[in-house]
Amino acid sequence: MNTDLRMTENGTSSSSQAESLGLKPTGFPVPGERRRSGDGGARVGELALRSVSLRIQRRLLLAWVVLTDVSAILTAFGLAYWVRFDLQLTVAPEVIGPREMYIGLAVLLAAFWVVVFLAFGLYDVQSRPGGTEESARVFNATTMAAMLVVVATFLWPTFIISRVWLISAWGLSFVLVGGSRLVTRRLVRAVRRRGYLLTPAVIVGLNEEAESLATFLRDSRSSGVLAKGFVSTDVTRGGGRVGLPVLGTVTDISSIVRAHRIEDVIIAITSVSREELLQLCESVDTLPVTLRLSSGLYEMLMTRVSVRTLGTVPLMSLQKNRLDRREAAIKTVLDISVALSSLLLLWPVMAAVAVAIKVDSRGPVLYRRRVLGAGGRQFDALKFRTMCVDGGEILNRRPLAAQELALNHKLKDDPRVTKVGRWLRKYSLDELPQLLNVLAGQMSLVGPRMITAPEAEKYGRHRLSLLSVKPGITGQWQVSGRSDVSYEERVRIDMYYVRTYSVWRDLQILFIETLPAVLRGRGAY
Repeated sequence: MNTDLRMTENGTSSSSQAESLGLKPTGFPVPGERRRSGDGGARVGELALRSVSLRIQRRLLLAWVVLTDVSAILTAFGLAYWVRFDLQLTVAPEVIGPREMYIGLAVLLAAFWVVVFLAFGLYDVQSRPGGTEESARVFNATTMAAMLVVVATFLWPTFIISRVWLISAWGLSFVLVGGSRLVTRRLVRAVRRRGYLLTPAVIVGLNEEAESLATFLRDSRSSGVLAKGFVSTDVTRGGGRVGLPVLGTVTDISSIVRAHRIEDVIIAITSVSREELLQLCESVDTLPVTLRLSSGLYEMLMTRVSVRTLGTVPLMSLQKNRLDRREAAIKTVLDISVALSSLLLLWPVMAAVAVAIKVDSRGPVLYRRRVLGAGGRQFDALKFRTMCVDGGEILNRRPLAAQELALNHKLKDDPRVTKVGRWLRKYSLDELPQLLNVLAGQMSLVGPRMITAPEAEKYGRHRLSLLSVKPGITGQWQVSGRSDVSYEERVRIDMYYVRTYSVWRDLQILFIETLPAVLRGRGAY
């Protein structure tokens, strides 16, 4: 039995909150599934057929990942040969490499790379690693493979290969394999949203936390988990929650797992007592399932959890700051260097935008918005003005628009926006002055979206986690649909970013995902 500790990612904490955020109680239809009221035997047969289908889906995914990895590795070796022997980028141009020898060597080393990837857990299609975690594994695996080849050249003196070729192959294989896996992750998310590659799971508990977990899993198919229903800790089953049935009680857990082909048992930790938890662990110990515990601490300020063993007792340490000193230093260096270089490159564009704003409408060029920064400290976030100076009067004449603004803090067809302002918003050019906020240490290039003091109330207890890091010019929310994303989804995305921060993720958002999102202009208003 595998046991891991998971932080819940849903922004809601009760069914009433979920309903107030517009979350409709719907079920989990699976492609090809037909709801029927036949006998139990037919339903078990249908579930078994679907389970076989899931195994086939996973095998196809594994075959695809291996195939793309091998293709990327062979391409890396081919490009490395071109760099070394065709471009002659070397300190020893007199060394000539027989093409046939390097072709055969590339095939052998590609197979060796795959074996190393297997050892690093890169072919476990059920582990569902995040993008940054998978990128780190790829880097470590390619580095280990290259180092083992270097060791082999020392152990066997007759085994002579170009060092430039090997170093180039190492770097290129990391880049190409990482890129191919990024594409694969996008494809997997797309097929999961259609109901495939989903791990069947049950949620133990019927309290508010259990409902929040079910709501998150229902609305976030890309998580890769399909909740089949609840397991009650009480003798009485009670009614279903958020569109999911109660499949039985904890005493029926073995039969529930077998009947519904369950692979994950997710426990809402606040719904069970210590004795019930121990009993449940014993019940599923012999079953082929993974036991996952929700921490129940998702609304606390301390968003980073580490486990330390004192003697023989494992204890959780809760840290007030999401970033450790090393991560904070790297993030600061990245912010200052990119912001400064961007200002030096983009000042002509910013000057042209300022002129366009003055010509288009009366009023100042810059707009100052009072927002909350790290620790709840208020500051003025700078933006190019995109609205008319008499925007308040215009909005007073549009009560329905004013009501929508109060509810969502965004207007799709905002009558206050100027012609130039609409264009600036579409391509996020209005946010360029915030580079000055980054240099002042008030903002970061990548982070959660900035909020005002009144808006912080919509985050509830989650605002403590949100305000543990600096807001960003861009972030997970912007590359996930910008204003087309519902408000409750924005809260959830921000919380996910705060809890899963890494330098790798920041680099991916900043240099890979932000530019396509801006160029598409989707959700910008």
